[in-house]
Formats: sequence, structure tokens, C-alpha cells
Amino acid sequence: MSFVFVLSSDGQPLDPCHPARARQLLDHGKAAVWRRYPFTIRLKERRAAASVTHPHRVKLDPGSKTTGIAVVAETTGRVVWAGELTHRGQAIRDALLSRRAIRRSRRQRKTRYRQPRFLNRRRPEGWLAPSLAHRVDTTRTWVNRLRRFVPVTAISMELVRFDTQLLEHAEISGVEYQQGTLAGYEVRQYLLEKWGRRCAYCGTTGVPLQVEHITPRARGGSDRISNLALACEPCNTRKGTQTAEAFGHPEIQAQARRPLKDAAAVNQTRWALYGRLIATGLPVEVGTGGRTTFNRTRLGLPKAHWHDAACVGASTPEVLDTRGVRPLFIRAMGHGTRQMCRMNAFGFPRTGPKGARVVKGFKTGDMVRATVTTGTKQGMYVGRVAVRTSRSFNITTAAGTIQGLHHRFFRAVQRADGYSYTYEVA
Repeated sequence: MSFVFVLSSDGQPLDPCHPARARQLLDHGKAAVWRRYPFTIRLKERRAAASVTHPHRVKLDPGSKTTGIAVVAETTGRVVWAGELTHRGQAIRDALLSRRAIRRSRRQRKTRYRQPRFLNRRRPEGWLAPSLAHRVDTTRTWVNRLRRFVPVTAISMELVRFDTQLLEHAEISGVEYQQGTLAGYEVRQYLLEKWGRRCAYCGTTGVPLQVEHITPRARGGSDRISNLALACEPCNTRKGTQTAEAFGHPEIQAQARRPLKDAAAVNQTRWALYGRLIATGLPVEVGTGGRTTFNRTRLGLPKAHWHDAACVGASTPEVLDTRGVRPLFIRAMGHGTRQMCRMNAFGFPRTGPKGARVVKGFKTGDMVRATVTTGTKQGMYVGRVAVRTSRSFNITTAAGTIQGLHHRFFRAVQRADGYSYTYEVA
């Protein structure tokens, strides 16, 4: 599994240790569990001044839906921790669209009419849509969090997935770049994202894919990215010098011209995230998706977000040690809602107003352990709590929801922080 984060007795980050060493410190009473996710212990006697730390680098592979994170020891090239952060940008967008629809519907009713307002607010410089700002904020949050647990001395991030100018105009950056060791990786990375890592003609996955021309060069086709697709070897051979339309796939040309939505989201947020990382005062290394793929292929690592993060930038060592790494899957869940009560299908309230946010020291979303000693629900349950002012709580576990447990059975494991955690893909 991944290494365990270690804090000194005065709260300063030390070098992560092996899980066996952490277990030994806990068994001998020399440390205490400080945090469950990511697992962190705090020493009881040793201060930071009496310890020697080594440099670590946080590496990021920002994505539209999921961001890969890896912490790499600079001196050994070992990945000591890895995680995959799933954003909720699409959920935020859907919520805003729903709110807009409700507000607009009010103007269509037979009530007092209010003119719509559009230019009554000023947007600050560098403003991002909430769904995009969320991606930047959550990534920055986790970088700052890791800096509190690990002695981080540098940051690496993938600044661009693809150089679109380079893809459309191969001569724009010089022939030396085009014919170097990264030649073709920018194009291939873009096409893999564009066509979903499957053959554009038969939909086959898990096989080697070839870059092919939708309109062959023999028929006047160009090398522009809008004329390229991915095909398996049998389809590419059968297609020969036919166009995609003549081959029986007229929809391919339209799909090739369609822009990448996820790539557009990443491109809109990349510089905002870069600015946030520069503000930390640490040196920030940047790289492209082509170099990331090149490094991952060179190291023989399978496709995964955290593998991509570990391979970002020129700082990637010749030998990258990923043995035993068990990535933590993190999903952004939000911090509740401002809605005062729930509505039915017709927009009328169906519940009472919100109750107290904190009941008996517990808040909805806290990770808890409930040890029930009496009644028909005896047993131990671990999950997230939903509080009620009646002091009878619900707990949601992997097996389902258990309702109506008294608050005296509960013990906090980790307070709600807006994220859910698992070591398996949800």
C-alpha cells in the first residue's frame, strides 16, 4: 500500500514511512492517528528540529473530470502516495441550469412580472464559471493539504494536454521539435481522447490503434488534425484509399470536426491553476500531455490518472518506483445545499425547514463508527452519518443505510470535509 504520512510532535511534516513502521509506532504508543484519509500519524515525542527530511515533489495531471495526483520522493524516485480526485463540475453546471430554469419559469406565471436582468453584476478579472472554478479550487486545496503532510519542495503539473497550434500547423515550432523524441505523441494523445481510445470504424477497444487519414492523401487529404482518426489494423487495411464516407461511415467526418469539450474545460482552467500554484512560492515545473504519454510508455506503466501524474514533466526519473502503491480515490461531494426545504414535482415544499446543522457534536457527512450494543440492530457500522434533531441518526455504509440509531452509539472517525474516500474505483 502507499506510505503513511508522518507529522512531528509540533505538527511539521516529516518523511512518509512504511505502513509496517507506522503500525509499530502506533502499537508502542509513540504515535497517534491524526487523520484517516489520507492516513496520517503524529509522533508524540520527536520534534521537527530533531529530524532529517528529504525533498518530495507533488505532481498533477489536471483533467476535466478527474485529476491525478502523485507524491514522488526526489532522491529515490519512489511514488510514496497517489490519488485520483474526481470533480463535480458537471453537477454544479446542472444545478445552475436547474436554478435558471426555475427562475425563468417564475416570469411565465400569472404573477407580478419582473424584467430579466443580465448586466447587473460585474465579473472580476480572471473570472471562471463556477463549474470551472471548482476544478481549480479543489486541486489547489489538495496541493495545500499535501504540503501540510509531506515536506514538498517542488510541484509539477501538466499545463496543456495538446499543443493545438502545433497540431494544426506542424511547422510553427520548428522542425527540430517535430522530429525529436516526442514526435507524434502530441497527435496520438489528442486522437486517443478524441475517439475514446477505440477504433473509429468498428469500435474495438484494447487493441493497437493506428493513426489514419479520413480522406486519404492519395485523394487530396491533408495531415491536419481534423483529417485524422484512429483505426484498428483490419479496418485500416480494408479502408485502403477510400474516404470515410465511401467506406460507409459518413458520420466520421462530422465527429472529427467536433471540438473536445473536456479539452476545452482543461484549457480554460490551466492558467488559473498555474497561477494558484505559483502563489505557493514553490518552483513549478510544467509539461505537455505528449511528454506525459512518452514518459509513461517508456516506463511501461498502464493507463491511469495517477500514473499520468507521476510521469508529468522532464523531472520524471529514468526509473520510477511504483511498487505497492494503492491509490486513494477522492470524490468531491460538496458541503450541502442552501435550499431551505425539499420540493415536490410541482415546486411546492414537501418538507419542513432545515434543522440544526450540528447535533450532539455530529454533522451530516461525518465519517463515524457506530457500535450498537442493544436492540435489534446490534453490531458495528462504519459510514457517513445523517443527523436529526431528534438525536436518532442514520448511518450510510457500503451495505446500505441503517436508520434510527441513538447518538450515544456514535464515535467520530473523520469530520466531513466535502469529499468521500475509497481505495477501490467507485
